[in-house]
Amino acid sequence: MTGFFRRIAMAAISLSALAGLGHAQMDERRAEAELIADRVSVAPGDTFYAALKMTMDEGWHVYWQNAGDAGLPPRLILEEGTSLPEDAVGAFLWPLPHLIPVVEGEIMDYGYDDEVIFAFPVTVPEDASGEVRLVAEADYLICESICIPETADVSLTLPVGAPIENAVAGAEIGKWIARVPVDFAGEARIDDAAEPWTLSLRQPGGFPEGAQIRFFPFKHEISHPAAQPQKAGAEGASLSLTPDRAGSIAETLDGVIRIDVPGAEPVGYEISASRGEAFAGTADRNVQSALPGTGAGAPDGAGDGAALGWQRIATLAFFALIGGIILNLMPCVLPVLSMKAIGMVQAASTGHAGELKSHGLWYTGGVLVSFLALAGALLAVRQATGSATLGFQLQHAPTVAILTLVMFAVGLWLMGYFELGSSVQNLGGSLANRSGAAGAFFTGILAAVVGAPCVGPFLGAALGAVIGQPAPAVIAVFLAMGFGMALPFLILSFVPGLHRILPKPGKWMDTLKQAFAFPMFLTAAWLLSVVAGLAGAGAVGWTLAGATTLVFAIWLGRQGGAVRKGVAAVALGAAFIYPAVQANVPDTSVAGSSEAAFTGAYGEAAWSPETVEAMLADGRPVFVDFTASWCASCQVNKLTTLKTRKVQDAFKSANVAFLVADFTQKDPMIAEELKLRARAGVPMYLWYPAGASEPQILPELLTQELVIGLVEG
Repeated sequence: MTGFFRRIAMAAISLSALAGLGHAQMDERRAEAELIADRVSVAPGDTFYAALKMTMDEGWHVYWQNAGDAGLPPRLILEEGTSLPEDAVGAFLWPLPHLIPVVEGEIMDYGYDDEVIFAFPVTVPEDASGEVRLVAEADYLICESICIPETADVSLTLPVGAPIENAVAGAEIGKWIARVPVDFAGEARIDDAAEPWTLSLRQPGGFPEGAQIRFFPFKHEISHPAAQPQKAGAEGASLSLTPDRAGSIAETLDGVIRIDVPGAEPVGYEISASRGEAFAGTADRNVQSALPGTGAGAPDGAGDGAALGWQRIATLAFFALIGGIILNLMPCVLPVLSMKAIGMVQAASTGHAGELKSHGLWYTGGVLVSFLALAGALLAVRQATGSATLGFQLQHAPTVAILTLVMFAVGLWLMGYFELGSSVQNLGGSLANRSGAAGAFFTGILAAVVGAPCVGPFLGAALGAVIGQPAPAVIAVFLAMGFGMALPFLILSFVPGLHRILPKPGKWMDTLKQAFAFPMFLTAAWLLSVVAGLAGAGAVGWTLAGATTLVFAIWLGRQGGAVRKGVAAVALGAAFIYPAVQANVPDTSVAGSSEAAFTGAYGEAAWSPETVEAMLADGRPVFVDFTASWCASCQVNKLTTLKTRKVQDAFKSANVAFLVADFTQKDPMIAEELKLRARAGVPMYLWYPAGASEPQILPELLTQELVIGLVEG
């Protein structure tokens, strides 16, 4: 989601909140607001500092002058009763903010929590007498997991006479004025000739050792949540800035740099960077990057790689191992396991225990390599965007289009339309021709790739807990899950005599092999529906055209001859590449959020935290289905449980509000909720009994008895 669309979406949320919640929340504020001044009395012509002091409830925050991706900065609206002209009251002096990662990698805000004081200068008119009065409304948006607009009536009255300082309030105001960024004494340049942009900061003598620098823009030229890798040198430092997709620099790039040095209070400087090449001596070495400028508003565990000890990691790995075993029963894995079953029967038929063991080891190797690659990709996505969820690859239409064609090709192979390695030169041909070993390895890879988004029992909690941990912990848990997935076949390969439970080979194997092609075709059809949900009907058409080209390439390759095989190879490449390219073209008819994706055909309404609150306020119990079209477990639960007449009747009888959170495409709010519930992906089911404030998290696999039992209480 681009910064532009993030801001549009969050602005819509804010406006919705303003419309629906404004009056309801007036009597239950999350912040205390008051006006204070550094004087007890003032003299005509005097200039003093007044301030809006805000004290927030724990966990709530308000915003800086640039709120970031979402939010609104506080403002003071002068009202009737004010004895000063408007131009006598100056603007807020904004203290140095900290980062508020609302959704890691997706939404970054800038603001304050606990307490903040916005000072502003006030000039007393020369002809003032009696007293001066400020009567105003403090208007602000305050957020935790939800955002609530609040207002507070505030006022300040000071007698006019001999000026007397207010020592207590003056000290408070002075402390916060000291936190207001001052002009940068050095020089700043922005090089936007190539992406990422380079913000070069020259300061003679450089910055202190260990300094972590973060740039807070006044506008929206850059991606707010993106990391800002830092370099340093004897003459200063440089930051790499990721431009916002719609962002550009007019004349200068203006904002504030926040500098955090261990053991010292953070300091801020206001900069105005003009275009130009980076200064020499500001990018000589890389600086180990933390997340500078993150305050108390950071989500629990955000970037906290050391939050879990290794004993806890070992426990999660154990559950991942068990979950990996159960993953074999998931509907998205079963079709691929049919290929493995045939290989096992063939190997067992030779009577050589060594070949059977080799099959088991190669298959295990394929699964482990695949899970290692998946963990690596997940870590790379997390590094680039700040967050990742399992199944992220199936939110990428080109990837799904390619997987569709791979499944279709495997189905053709099972039908005997071609032999791997002889007719199709570039389709991993040699993999299946080495006594079945490489074929077993390939099967392991395919099973893991297809099974990854099928989060089974135990896996949701384990992966959700570990996904924010250091890379070794993430890799260890993923490898444990992969080993669990391969373990049943590994045991079958190594335990003496156990392979005798496999049937004897015969002609039935060809028939069975062809029969196993149909689950592959059905899997391809399911993935095609995912392509439709992600990229629209046009992408579906190009994927089907790719399938046709694939068949043509195989047919042409079977005709023989170097020229025909050359043309077939080109067609084969085009069959995969062109549909993927077309699937990457945005389709404006395909919505990008849960709210927009909800069609009303399933469930009562689209999920949002506000909808849940509204339904609970009406006294209704709430059931929320976090689902996605690419999640096979979700679809199975729909067919076997949630869409059945018994469950629907139970919902109707108990007046249950049935909400749907569609995660087919990326959705920051859903990602945040999954993280809040320590889940790595969908499915996730939340049950709120009537009057409850916190939900019960249900198992990933539902039964009618379980759901009806909850509803009937």
